[in-house]
Amino acid sequence: MNARETILRRVREAIGEPGEPVTVPRGYLRTAPDVDPDDRAAILELFEQRLERYGAQVLRTTPAGVATVVDRELRHAAARVVLTPPGLPDIWTSLWADRSEHRLVTDDPPLTTLELDEVDAVVTTCAAAIAQSGTIILDGDAGQGRRAPTLVPDRHVCVVHAEQVKSALPEVVPRLDPRRPTTWISGPSATVDIEMTRVQGVHGPRRLIVILVE
Repeated sequence: MNARETILRRVREAIGEPGEPVTVPRGYLRTAPDVDPDDRAAILELFEQRLERYGAQVLRTTPAGVATVVDRELRHAAARVVLTPPGLPDIWTSLWADRSEHRLVTDDPPLTTLELDEVDAVVTTCAAAIAQSGTIILDGDAGQGRRAPTLVPDRHVCVVHAEQVKSALPEVVPRLDPRRPTTWISGPSATVDIEMTRVQGVHGPRRLIVILVE
């Protein structure tokens, strides 16, 4: 027996005989345990509660009322320059943009970081949302745009349709395009330094306003 055979013999002895195949249970929980997955009202209520816990503002309205809510919130914030990504319905910002002192900008061609820094707020829609974690998901599709315009401005107004809100993560993942980069947002940007001081707005908008359309 040469050295190679000796090494292989010792490896086989260390590994031992193959055991019986083990069946791994796959009965994963696919919905949030907090709510009935068929109770839409409860799912939306949970979504709102989680977002507000993180410091976001949630406003409910109807499809016809989106423009009014957007106008009111942008005026309340004294926003003068607002960015809208390609594909966002023009009607949503029409009331606000109707005033001469207000200016809408688009990200086509892409704005520079310095140009984005002059934007007071961005208005987008989303790809999906999760009630259990209070999370909004953007994937860059129509009405959402690039990642940078949703991170640099101080205020993010996101329009979420009720049917986009699912109870838990496993319900959402199959609905996302795996080829698209996604941004997951749970409340306004916040971080805590080494002295445990919480600071908002370091890595993204300090204000997150979610308009929930029912």
